[in-house]
Amino acid sequence: MDTPLFDLAVVGGGINGCGIARDAAGRGLSVFLCEQSDLASGTSSASTNLIHGGLRYLEYYEFRLVREALKEREVLLNAAPHIIWPLRFILPHHRGLRPAWLIRLGLFLYDHIGGRKLLPGTSSVNLQTDVAGVPLKGDYKKGFEYSDCWVKDSRLVVLNAQDAADRGADIRVRTPLLSATREKGIWTLTLRDKKSGLQSTVQAKTLVNASGPWLDTLLPHISHTKTAKHIRMVKGSHIVVKKLFDHERAYLFQNDDGRIIFAIPFENEFTLIGTTDVDFHGEPDEVSIDATEIGYLCDAANEYFTTRIVPEDVVYSYSGIRPLFDDGKSDAKAATRDYVLTLDTGEMEDEAPLLSIYGGKITTYRKLAESVLRKLSPFLPQMKDPWTEKATLPGGDFSPDAFSEEVKTLMLSCPFLSKNNATRLIRTYGTKAHEMCRLVNNDAASVVQFGEQLYAFEVDYLIAEEWAQTAEDILCRRTKTGIFLNSEDVGRLEEYIEQKLQKKNQPSPIND
Repeated sequence: MDTPLFDLAVVGGGINGCGIARDAAGRGLSVFLCEQSDLASGTSSASTNLIHGGLRYLEYYEFRLVREALKEREVLLNAAPHIIWPLRFILPHHRGLRPAWLIRLGLFLYDHIGGRKLLPGTSSVNLQTDVAGVPLKGDYKKGFEYSDCWVKDSRLVVLNAQDAADRGADIRVRTPLLSATREKGIWTLTLRDKKSGLQSTVQAKTLVNASGPWLDTLLPHISHTKTAKHIRMVKGSHIVVKKLFDHERAYLFQNDDGRIIFAIPFENEFTLIGTTDVDFHGEPDEVSIDATEIGYLCDAANEYFTTRIVPEDVVYSYSGIRPLFDDGKSDAKAATRDYVLTLDTGEMEDEAPLLSIYGGKITTYRKLAESVLRKLSPFLPQMKDPWTEKATLPGGDFSPDAFSEEVKTLMLSCPFLSKNNATRLIRTYGTKAHEMCRLVNNDAASVVQFGEQLYAFEVDYLIAEEWAQTAEDILCRRTKTGIFLNSEDVGRLEEYIEQKLQKKNQPSPIND
């Protein structure tokens, strides 16, 4: 069998890798992407779930990054209104930290340098009369309110992969890259399928290393020119507690160490608090929150909220590695969040190019993908023009202000759905939820559920259409419903998935 030859091969199934694959496939290129684990199983599912400009980055004069990110907020809101929506933030004024005039100046820039059109601007807020002041200590009397957006981070990754596959890309999960060598202008990638253990090879004209925290450890297995550039692994951790306030706005709190944390409504019943910034020197797939970080986040929240939280109140936590470009800054919180792209064309003439990605933010993944393809365009002259700025992601083909109508339509076509469950399905799948539910018998008794939210027909869809293979894939990355399931529900789900996968992998009968 001939080894397939692609225009572009991408290593890494996080937001950058999947965003590049989608963009390239839509420009008429043949695209291959491999991921060693599940999609979004690293950094991209461990974010603060925000599409934001990065207000605090203004303090480090990262104006280009902030401007680009602010512009992208509304681009992405239009592209995926099911998984991205506006969120207002309350920033209480803290005496002795950043002065009010500096905050006003920062928020003025935040409102005006990004071409804001859809999102409301900054306003002052009286915390003694506004409901946002109710959960706060009495010391905080005034503050500011500004806009950013919430995103279901791992779903954004999957939707990019799904769109890439719909446009012809070959997406392979649980398929680590063993080596990549270049000869006569062509890359040869050796891969291993984790499930079968079998090795295979593909070839490509260009190669992108979008492996994030694994970039430095993967590079020795890829033919490359020696480089002094490295990533800086910075751990960011979050905790989830029972909800500390009843309204739908979020908070940005200043800490006396110069950092900030967010407190954000999470899955209706909880509050998400994060994040930390800690240099990390271990294996990326072994990252986890530690007691010091939990204590830090509890103490930071207790500085502001009247309801005191302790480590025992944490119902869920997660950690991820930010693979930042190592710019030599001594303080983790000051390290640049901007991305750096390096193009390696080898030491010999006409060698196949390697592009490595250092850093990046989930908010700017689409612009990063455009930048990557612009750098590779001399090697891929058949590439078509950029196209993603006006395009929607799967399920996002409705107006951001029509979300409630989508929920009503789904409930009419599927009477067995409660409003809460219909809302969750539209929030997760957008218009794809209509297709999913259309195949279900409208009889509540025939609809199997795991816990009160997750449906069997939904699991079927995730296995068939979104590369899900384990309960963790579904509960932690595709749906975030794991926080609501008990061990018995999880066990039933695992058995169901195993049966489905066995049936899926059985050879089709041969007709005589």
